[in-house]
Amino acid sequence: MRNNNRKDMYCIISRNTAYMLLCFMVALSACTKLVPKERNTIGGDSGFTLDTYEPILGRTTYFTDNFYQGSTTYPADFKIINVRRRTGEPAPELTDAFPVKAWKAAYTGEEKSIAEIEAKRKEEYHSILEMSPHTGDITFWGAGKSDFVFSQPDSGYLFDVELSNSGGRRFFRNLKLMPMKEIPTLPTNLNNLTGQPVRENFGISFIENVTGAKNSNRNLGFDDVDVYIRKANPSTRNTLTFRFLDTLYQPMDPAIFNTTDWEHLVHGFNMKKTDTYVQYDVAYPIPLVNIPTKYTTSDGITAKAAFTWSRIGFGGARINASFGLNFAIYDPGDWEIVFAFKKDVPKTTDDL
Repeated sequence: MRNNNRKDMYCIISRNTAYMLLCFMVALSACTKLVPKERNTIGGDSGFTLDTYEPILGRTTYFTDNFYQGSTTYPADFKIINVRRRTGEPAPELTDAFPVKAWKAAYTGEEKSIAEIEAKRKEEYHSILEMSPHTGDITFWGAGKSDFVFSQPDSGYLFDVELSNSGGRRFFRNLKLMPMKEIPTLPTNLNNLTGQPVRENFGISFIENVTGAKNSNRNLGFDDVDVYIRKANPSTRNTLTFRFLDTLYQPMDPAIFNTTDWEHLVHGFNMKKTDTYVQYDVAYPIPLVNIPTKYTTSDGITAKAAFTWSRIGFGGARINASFGLNFAIYDPGDWEIVFAFKKDVPKTTDDL
């Protein structure tokens, strides 16, 4: 009899526990249903941090982090619409597809040939003005040229952007695009509004311990060297040539710069070194990508060509000298960089 009572008591407890658990689960389910699901929104505080874009024609320009997310829920979709000239006419020159070179694998600066570089990029067709569909970043492709794209001082273009997600959509009106004329090199002697030369040449980027051959009591400075960057017309290949001229504009032998790392002066190949110039086969633009490599400045924005030599000075002291140029070239072709020493040439021989 006692065992039966004990079994009945266990059954009652089990039924009560099951009933309480069921009630808890029902209550939890009800509470869950009462909590509303988060809804995607287009934030009123979201917007473009840049409303005027001034890319330089002839080079690919990326405008990144130009949209403030604010309270907009991501993922969201961005789309450029209604691209038009300032007169209100359509602008097919910005929306039609043009051939461009797009990277398919990362450029590192360690590539061993032109073929290896070209294998990492592929010709594709893109609108000159494009927007990343999920970030709002803008790409202005280098296929845009001033012979068919309006550039400053023209007032340029207007475009709108549609931002949308599952919570709605919003339009950003009258963003401005005002391209600037081609500046094919850095440094440059061209006015960025007119595209016309404002001077014939420009100076070097750095010079150190360069004693004059004629006047050994004077070190050469920035004002003693003129630099010219010139493109052959017509150009039949993609090459880069370095030349050096004395005070009479006669060629100097590059070999006098006896510690120059000619093999790694630029990211070029098939070096041809003569007693009047050094030439490389190259891929353009230079630099190919704005990342730091052994061929660039520390920020990767420009290439860095350094010409160095070492000699014994008075008293047997070792003198290490250098000069050079930080530069960029955006337009393919046969280019040359010429260093002209105006008043004196560098002393590269040992002092006796």
